[in-house]
Amino acid sequence: MQPTILIVDDEKHTREGLRTSLEDSFDVYVASDITSAMNVLENEQVDLVLTDLRLGGEDGMAVIEKALARPHPPVVIMMTAYGGVDTAVEAMKRGAYDFVTKPLNIDRLEILIKRALRSKRVEKEVVELKQKVEKRFGLERLIGHSPVMEEIFDTVKQVAPSRASVLITGESGTGKELIAQAIHGLSGRAREKFVAVHMAAFSAQLLESELFGHEKGAFTGAIERRIGRFEQANGGTLFLDEIGEIDKNTQVKLLRVLGEERSFERVGGSTPVKVDVRLVAATNRDLEKMVAAGDFRDDLFFRLSVVRLHMPPLRERREDIALIVAHFLKVAAEENGKPYRELTADGLVALERYPWPGNIRELRAAIERAVVMAGGPKITLRDLPPTVREGAAAAPTTIAGVKIPAIGKAGGHLNLQETESRMIVRALEETGGNVTKAAKILGISRRTMHRRLAEMRSEETGNASDPTTPSPSHGV
Repeated sequence: MQPTILIVDDEKHTREGLRTSLEDSFDVYVASDITSAMNVLENEQVDLVLTDLRLGGEDGMAVIEKALARPHPPVVIMMTAYGGVDTAVEAMKRGAYDFVTKPLNIDRLEILIKRALRSKRVEKEVVELKQKVEKRFGLERLIGHSPVMEEIFDTVKQVAPSRASVLITGESGTGKELIAQAIHGLSGRAREKFVAVHMAAFSAQLLESELFGHEKGAFTGAIERRIGRFEQANGGTLFLDEIGEIDKNTQVKLLRVLGEERSFERVGGSTPVKVDVRLVAATNRDLEKMVAAGDFRDDLFFRLSVVRLHMPPLRERREDIALIVAHFLKVAAEENGKPYRELTADGLVALERYPWPGNIRELRAAIERAVVMAGGPKITLRDLPPTVREGAAAAPTTIAGVKIPAIGKAGGHLNLQETESRMIVRALEETGGNVTKAAKILGISRRTMHRRLAEMRSEETGNASDPTTPSPSHGV
């Protein structure tokens, strides 16, 4: 089903010209005044309204207010031959998505319309996603709608009810412990304890005592019996983080407790202690390489990795960044007693382009810093850590002969042309530089795509033509 557009303009030539130009891609209704426009809005589900600023003796601004007052409001774009900053600001204040000046360039107008509809669809999907996430007991703190994260969510839900050991791999800061908690929360052990041990925090001797406990007098300073983490987690889940850091002796003892007997002896003791523990381990190291090098027991590796889950670095799921940022903005504002502020477009672009070596942990710290430092009505590029600003600025590359647009000035917003260029570049990135596939994603013809790429290359060399001049065959 095609999106539905309502065109409101008192000039018949413009109305019908736009209808003819857009009806291949959209279901188009037209209206010449506010009354007829409202009649369409009341009787049809309209996705987007394209309205002129001046409708004879009526004010097109009223169309914005009336359209956005509907129970399921459409996106509104303002058209005007009387363009200017004041007009744009006023239209935005009243809720318009964007505005365009006449004479219109149909190709660019189509891109703007599709971007606006895509934005509306994403907002709806985010709301639906949040509702889904809230219903996912045990997955509430995991945020993402990228294909790789959806696959992880599905795997977690499938493996959680079992007692199989799970090995979670991935770089530091990717959320491995959150996955372990989700597995516990979705399992039949959810009412029992979730016990976490960060293996690299202890020496070999202390780690053995930490895991298995010790008897009174087992070593100097052991003045009483101590219950270890395995016993503490009995009936529940034990999470062993940084499992790749343990020595060979501890590996042998772990192997025994993971055997059929599920038992161990406390340090200094000789009585077997039986436990029922679900084990989840995590590491940022390549255990298979460690096995090949003789640094990690292969039998222990196989026991730990009955099910494997790999958490991707943030740079490999950039489509999740906007959603994660929105969550962290809210959390950081609440935790620091600050008002909630939105992020400017150039700020989000910088966050999406930065490589995030520290992954989600680093992103959260960057957002908290920005929330604390921001003094204006919105969080801007200037409020982000210098490392993020500099790292993002160094990120541009070229694709299909076109340079990825550089980040705008701090606090600035992307204009239509910059946003359009970014959409084209992102589509090319998604398709590996395939122009035909990218054009299909954007909903434009291959010919239009090649023409726009030529314009972008020309702009890079400083030979750009006047972007406001309509194409002879596409202007209205």
